[in-house]
Amino acid sequence: MAANSSNGEQQTTSKPPPLPSPLRFSKFFQSNMRILVTGGAGFIGSHLVDKLMENEKNEVIVVDNYFTGSKDNLRKWIGHPRFELIRHDVTEPLLVEVDQIYHLACPASPIFYKYNPVKTIKTNVIGTLNMLGLAKRVGARILLTSTSEVYGDPLIHPQPESYWGNVNPIGVRSCYDEGKRVAETLMFDYHRQHGIEIRIARIFNTYGPRMNIDDGRVVSNFIAQALRGEPLTVQKPGTQTRSFCYVSDMVDGLIRLMEGENTGPINIGNPGEFTMLELAETVKELINPDVEIKMVENTPDDPRQRKPDITKAKELLGWEPKVKLRDGLPFMEEDFRLRLGVSKKK
Repeated sequence: MAANSSNGEQQTTSKPPPLPSPLRFSKFFQSNMRILVTGGAGFIGSHLVDKLMENEKNEVIVVDNYFTGSKDNLRKWIGHPRFELIRHDVTEPLLVEVDQIYHLACPASPIFYKYNPVKTIKTNVIGTLNMLGLAKRVGARILLTSTSEVYGDPLIHPQPESYWGNVNPIGVRSCYDEGKRVAETLMFDYHRQHGIEIRIARIFNTYGPRMNIDDGRVVSNFIAQALRGEPLTVQKPGTQTRSFCYVSDMVDGLIRLMEGENTGPINIGNPGEFTMLELAETVKELINPDVEIKMVENTPDDPRQRKPDITKAKELLGWEPKVKLRDGLPFMEEDFRLRLGVSKKK
């Protein structure tokens, strides 16, 4: 049974987890592992699907409503006998038979989650309730991708999992921040009350191919601006920091957490810390030295610092990131060039 590492305390739940399908105990038939990925047509979700599909013992079902995801991200798997794609919104109940659930469904970019904040919080709360209900019914293990945003504008640096956060409950970002905090609460309540096997990953800024080009997040913004020859817009004062994890490292961390024996929450991110000005200078150097860097007004409730303490990920999962920012950015640049139709200067 999974160890509960919430707030750094090791506990166990007294209630046993619900039993999965009888096929798991069949003497004569070895069934594949059936894995559901919500939000699987999105940026991280589609890379996760790629990795899961590499294992011939996995059958993968993706559900997505395409609010931020794209069917194009999964085109290589459409028609594959071990893959199924369903257009579905997780705020509605879903009846499928699965063994594991990776619950990624939720807009993660401020532009998208602030566009429809009520929908965002419904996705986090009702969507998570629906997935937990499914997990309870079929005896599945469920992993929630929570977020570093649960720490808000942190007063502790770097942020360990034991930190409770400094979050504005009525701000313009609260639909996402507080939504994910409620989702974590629901996960642990189902775990304690019903014995559901849960895993919670608090993921930090992630980048890589298939990010939405105009999703408002800083790495995609800077690369798109550099490729278009536009000024790189750095929000004032430019000294605020972020830590950037390449998507292949993130996917590896999520799978290790799902397959391990710890409930989490566990931070998954790259502790390499950059100011926004440093990131802009790096993108300028690597992609387009001719662009200028322009300071613009900041958005409300923008955290000043964001850096994961990944001690638990190292100790409990044997995980740490391998890809450095300067090594990952060229892959993202190549992907953006193809989609924007911008050729590389000779």
